[in-house]
Amino acid sequence: MDDNDNFALVTGASSGIGLAISRELARRGHHILMVSNEEEKLARLAGEIQTEYKIKAVPFFMDLALADSAQKVFDYCAENRIKIEILVNNAGMFFFKDIADTPPSRIETMINLQVLTPALLCRLFTEQMIRENIKGYILNMSSIAAWMMMPGITLYNSTKSFLYCFSRSMSRETIEHGVSITTICPGAVATGLYNLSPRYIALGVRLGIIMPPQRLAVLVLNKMFKRKKEYIPGGFINRLFIFIVKSIPEWMIRMFRKKIRGIQSSR
Repeated sequence: MDDNDNFALVTGASSGIGLAISRELARRGHHILMVSNEEEKLARLAGEIQTEYKIKAVPFFMDLALADSAQKVFDYCAENRIKIEILVNNAGMFFFKDIADTPPSRIETMINLQVLTPALLCRLFTEQMIRENIKGYILNMSSIAAWMMMPGITLYNSTKSFLYCFSRSMSRETIEHGVSITTICPGAVATGLYNLSPRYIALGVRLGIIMPPQRLAVLVLNKMFKRKKEYIPGGFINRLFIFIVKSIPEWMIRMFRKKIRGIQSSR
């Protein structure tokens, strides 16, 4: 690569929010390193984006749930002279299941994907940005679930809570070096993450309770480039939702849990 070219690295770039952010960055003229575990789809999308927006879009196939994946991504950039100015930690997964019923291997996968890998990517690329005097940007995708201490999503909300606390704390270490970290906490987004039917997703978008990923991408990148520390898309409504969820009494949570179990057992 040309040593004068700076890139944006986007994880989970082959679908959903990651793909929308990749497209929006390309539309704004940024070269992109797109990382995902969907090899063929990733290569096709990178080619389409490069052709459409006349920028460099490099696909890099990597399973980010592997413990050494962050180092491999960093090494690939070094070997190919890809200088990262923007890091977007977006890759994630979701499932609804009690911890006691979740295989240990699946717990390890989610923790690696949503805790270990983004933390190590932040560490590796921040150190490089500081050393090379790059006034870089990091965008970490947390969730309003970080405040939802609810059964069934224990692992998801706790990993998102880690990412929220990690990002906010680390931002106070990096800002004096000119590297900003923006923490994003979206609510429901119209992607396949939650396995909702297209009909329900379309209804949620029409009602304004689910945000299209293209709209989210524009909003979060605007905040990132303004070096905002934290952003909750949806503003007052999602902040109110967080307050309401935190105020739900235990008896109501137990009742909700029983109803969910009844629905699951009847399938």
